[in-house]
Amino acid sequence: MAILVTRPQPDNEATAAALRTKGHGVLLAPMLRFEPVAFHDDADARYGAAIVSSANALRAIESELAAGHLLKLPLFAVGKRTADAARRAGFRDVSVADGNAAALRDLIVASVRAKTLKKSSTLIYLAGADLAGDLAGELGERGFSVVTHTTYRMIPVSSLPQAACEAFAANTIEAVLHYSRRSARAFLDAARGAGVEISALSVPQCCISDAVASILRDVGAPRVLVARTPDENGLFEAMDRALAALSR
Repeated sequence: MAILVTRPQPDNEATAAALRTKGHGVLLAPMLRFEPVAFHDDADARYGAAIVSSANALRAIESELAAGHLLKLPLFAVGKRTADAARRAGFRDVSVADGNAAALRDLIVASVRAKTLKKSSTLIYLAGADLAGDLAGELGERGFSVVTHTTYRMIPVSSLPQAACEAFAANTIEAVLHYSRRSARAFLDAARGAGVEISALSVPQCCISDAVASILRDVGAPRVLVARTPDENGLFEAMDRALAALSR
């Protein structure tokens, strides 16, 4: 028996290691593929701080960062994993939000009140091509000037690995872990294309948020569980609940 992890590479490897430590078998089926976007750092631009809502945004421009001036800026990171990536990239002044865009927005607003950031400063937002919310717009409504630079995109994967298809056919998948709305949609399309949609949806679908869960509920998945906190620990707890219910 195995847990199917739909998280993209390379983060899925850390998830797999954590699951194996908990005693689970694991199958990897990354449903989004990382692709960097050409980035040109304008050396003449005067930014007051950088904003990052995903570690992938830094991963995409790692070589450009080393040769540029952005590392000198204070950086606002959406959560601990992104903050760790920022420090590894060379940022020294890193402020960490509580793991979501609303918390990141509030952290930036609070920094102005604390006089650690000037509201007149222009902020550079290093972001992905497909954003779940409008952080730049929300900050703009509060009087901030934000320049968004797209550094990467995540491309939907059109097919499931053969091992995953065979596992669904053999009923050896215990649960599926979903990390985003786009990857959940890609999973559904791939399962449908492989002819394993019915068996794929019959197992517990563990989702990192209600927004992700709605994708599975909308197609009639009978067992959809939502993480109580929007992080991997919360997702693992939802998985544990699902497996405990199956064992009764």
